[in-house]
Amino acid sequence: MVPICLLMACTQNAVTGRKSFSLVSEEQMQQMAVPEYDSFLRVSKVLNNSNAAMVKRVGLRISNAITKYYTEQGKAEVLNGYKWEYNLVDSKEVNAWCMPGGKIVVYSGLLPVTQSEEALAVVMGHEIAHAVAQHGTARMSESIITQMGGQALSILLANKAAQTQNIFLTAYGVGTQLGSALPHSRKQELEADKYGLLFAALAGYDPRVAVSFWERMASASNGQKPPEFLSTHPADETRIAQIKAYMPEAMKSYKPVR
Repeated sequence: MVPICLLMACTQNAVTGRKSFSLVSEEQMQQMAVPEYDSFLRVSKVLNNSNAAMVKRVGLRISNAITKYYTEQGKAEVLNGYKWEYNLVDSKEVNAWCMPGGKIVVYSGLLPVTQSEEALAVVMGHEIAHAVAQHGTARMSESIITQMGGQALSILLANKAAQTQNIFLTAYGVGTQLGSALPHSRKQELEADKYGLLFAALAGYDPRVAVSFWERMASASNGQKPPEFLSTHPADETRIAQIKAYMPEAMKSYKPVR
């Protein structure tokens, strides 16, 4: 029998409409994100150049666009507590992530693969989609159950702060390679692809560049990924096919910025 407390932990996401398991509230996740984000920036080389300006520009356009979009839909609560930050850090890793509350980092190693502002927007839209769909929250909740038996977060923070911190960072892909073993299920990844295309389109970026970007990512992997059924990440062929299927819907929201 499933414990009543675990049944009560199922919540419906306002963005996706899908129910997910959550032992941790969005407010708690945002509170945890602030010091973790600041700590990451302190130990990283934060860049302040034209590429950093591009990251901030893309982030601002997407955040403004989706704030307007969800407000018009009567779902402004989706972004409650969001205090957006966008930073580019010096690293060879091909990676980007978004913590709860809109705390975004792009690694400089990603830019040679994105090759354009529009492709960067697709990636940042994807990572922002993970955050607003609360995929990391679900992953963290699953890890708490698996590793700690579902103890209250307040107890975990007091008694097992380091372990809780590691679970949080893993849930948001901090330090993992984009396109390899990110800690999201295949369903979550494809969901983030879908909404990432929408977010980029709403911000005036052409979502069609996503296809060529993921083709470049596939080429860059040199066939080193495990078969799809052994991986939580969709196979390149599956991802690209799904992106093409999502494209007509995303294009309905695309209006180029002049």
